[in-house]
Amino acid sequence: MSGPARGKPVKRLALSLLLLSVVAVWGWTFVLVKDAIAGYGVVSFLAVRYVIATAALGLVAARRVERRSLKTGGLIGLALAAAYLFQTFGLRHTTASNTGVITGLFVVFAPLANRLLFGVRTEPLAWAAIGLSVFGLALLSGAAPGGVALGDVLTLGAAAGFGLHVALLDRYARHHDASALALGQLAGAAVIFLAACPLVERVAWPTARVWFALAVTGVLATAIAFHVQTYVQQRLPAVQTAMIIVMEPLFAAFFGYLLAGDRLTGLQILGALLMTGAAIAAEVYPLVRRAARCQGMAP
Repeated sequence: MSGPARGKPVKRLALSLLLLSVVAVWGWTFVLVKDAIAGYGVVSFLAVRYVIATAALGLVAARRVERRSLKTGGLIGLALAAAYLFQTFGLRHTTASNTGVITGLFVVFAPLANRLLFGVRTEPLAWAAIGLSVFGLALLSGAAPGGVALGDVLTLGAAAGFGLHVALLDRYARHHDASALALGQLAGAAVIFLAACPLVERVAWPTARVWFALAVTGVLATAIAFHVQTYVQQRLPAVQTAMIIVMEPLFAAFFGYLLAGDRLTGLQILGALLMTGAAIAAEVYPLVRRAARCQGMAP
């Protein structure tokens, strides 16, 4: 990890704000995508989005592409595609706020995937976070009018998919160039969406409003956001970047309230806070403990 930014508070603040702006865009896109898919096919939207993202990232990463990285990235992209299918279909049946909060549980599912696939020990904190998350989800979804929403269940599947995606990256990313591996993931997901699109829905030309959402999600929230995240994470401490990234559900709830008219009951707010707190604990505590051990301060 690069060191210069660590000793310069102003530069660290600038990098933190840059990453925070990316996280805010991610939170905003929940509302943007929900509005776009209200009148456009889910798989069609994802297919065009990922073609745009692949082309945009390809302009930057083409020189560093290796067949090995593309192949590995393409396989990891299967998990990414499944996660986005669950998430985007889920958005059709629940609010942007709920989708953002539940998606944040990917940091809870990641250690479980690591345990099941690679035998990595699951810390007691992770099990506690899972229990807290399940209780929070019951409050968030069960307290809604009409009971448990189909969209919340689908989005929980998305969180599991993103957790699997994180576990796979944790296992294989160190052996590949980051941009080339990311390009393989985006291209792999794009192929899945393009192949599935004519089988499940009628192909149609996007409207101007849908094109705007596609441009924002494909270029800004995927291709550019990836580069910003990679750049910042190479220059800031892991704990600091984790604390910023796990704010995505809060931005999703904020934009859902501001732009989509999402309103939560008292019990739903409690459930959202419990789930967000569990996600923060699962993401940040291991990093804090690891840093303390490195400095010889761990008990």
